[in-house]
Amino acid sequence: MARQDIFDEILKLRQKGAPFCVATVLRTADATSAKAGAKAAVTAEGEIIGHLGGACVQRAVRTAATEALATGAPKVIRVKPSDKVVGLADPDGVQTFKSGCPSGGTVDILIEPWRLPPRLIVFGDGPIAVALREHAALAGFRATGGEAIAEAEAGDFVVVATQGNGDCAALKAALESPAAHVSMVASRRKARVLTEKLAAAGMDRARLERLKSPAGINIGAVDPHEIAVSILAEVIAWRNAAGKGESRGEQTA
Repeated sequence: MARQDIFDEILKLRQKGAPFCVATVLRTADATSAKAGAKAAVTAEGEIIGHLGGACVQRAVRTAATEALATGAPKVIRVKPSDKVVGLADPDGVQTFKSGCPSGGTVDILIEPWRLPPRLIVFGDGPIAVALREHAALAGFRATGGEAIAEAEAGDFVVVATQGNGDCAALKAALESPAAHVSMVASRRKARVLTEKLAAAGMDRARLERLKSPAGINIGAVDPHEIAVSILAEVIAWRNAAGKGESRGEQTA
């Protein structure tokens, strides 16, 4: 594949919205079939589009790409002859993989993951809901209204900011979605009344316990934009904790 073609393939993958990694050869030593600057796209299914080297390099790249997509963090790996690998990483900290290829070469490869940013679904059309969607878009979220709840995934976030306009229906839809985090702009008393109503209607207790209300962290927020910032700060904390593999935790300020 010609070098310029790989960028076309990367563009196609981005347009599809499916997660993938870009693998770039940084350095080679001794005989290797791939040279510095070579690039390939690695799909979540393990397909390698482009040329990086032989089977030993490809196996290492697939493994590293899977790890990078899981953590969301880029990484550098080194593929080297088996007899030269003495640990999981070299003294410079680079993760190492054994190669049984007869060429005996060493390859350093940068693995960069790409995936769509999480979606922040905000129910409501009031000032707080509007402000939250505006701030969320600036923070890199795919900010949408409640109509996108049917498309929600586990990595997405949902905020119910209906404030008296269809609260119960919106909360029911939010809690029935697979989104890991659901919060609501409401007092604890109001949230308790609504969750009790949903429980009486048959909603599973485990779903109800996912609700965080009031939404946001306590920064003494007063106007809609300040409240939106407090909610977004909490959502960002959840997003970053998920990227580090941490459990959900409450924050106070």
